[in-house]
Amino acid sequence: MELVFRDDAYARTCQATVSDVDGNRIRLDRTVFYPTGGGQPGDTGFLTLPDGVAIEIVDTVKGDHPEDVVHVAAEGSALPAPGTPVDAEINWERRHKHMRMHTALHLICALIDAEITGASVGAEKSRIDLNWPEPDMTKDDLTARLAAIVAEDHPVRPRWITDEELAAQPDLVRTMSVKPPTGMGHVRLLEIEGLDLQPCGGTHVSSTGDLGQIAVSKIENKGKQNRRVSVVLLD
Repeated sequence: MELVFRDDAYARTCQATVSDVDGNRIRLDRTVFYPTGGGQPGDTGFLTLPDGVAIEIVDTVKGDHPEDVVHVAAEGSALPAPGTPVDAEINWERRHKHMRMHTALHLICALIDAEITGASVGAEKSRIDLNWPEPDMTKDDLTARLAAIVAEDHPVRPRWITDEELAAQPDLVRTMSVKPPTGMGHVRLLEIEGLDLQPCGGTHVSSTGDLGQIAVSKIENKGKQNRRVSVVLLD
């Protein structure tokens, strides 16, 4: 399956062909739909058939392996047969918010020298949990630093390294318990130029200038050492 979103996070639509249908689960030969993973929700949207009928996709999940994407259709949908051409279109407004949020969480991680213990990306609110026993910044400090990074407009881009290269650079992995998937020979990294580099398979903005107005809404104590940093979009 060709993962269009992996090479172009700004692609909103693509033409595809149905390769398999199992109940309300549809596979295509290529897709712009991102599947749930790495704390980021799966995309929603529509698959439009040649006769104009639109099938609502209410979720996108991973199938049997990392590059197997399953589009979950709304219950009661009239499903297409394998071989049917479709126009796949994501809910762009929701996706773009996820892209902004996910990149913002990477920046929080870059600004705070602490390991990640958890994260969740949402369209309206996101959070990152960190092993940060003695916070040395307030939410206002972090918000101001984010604003400065947005103004500086750093390029954001994916790159790939081999499994062996990642094993030789364990400091790239910032998560305490969840490790990036290996075994396929290569691992995708997300680089925010001059600021951060770590494994990530999610969708992101192409530069920090596209983040818009973002604020840290709170820092919560979630354990002896764990702190939860919540982020919201202001525009």
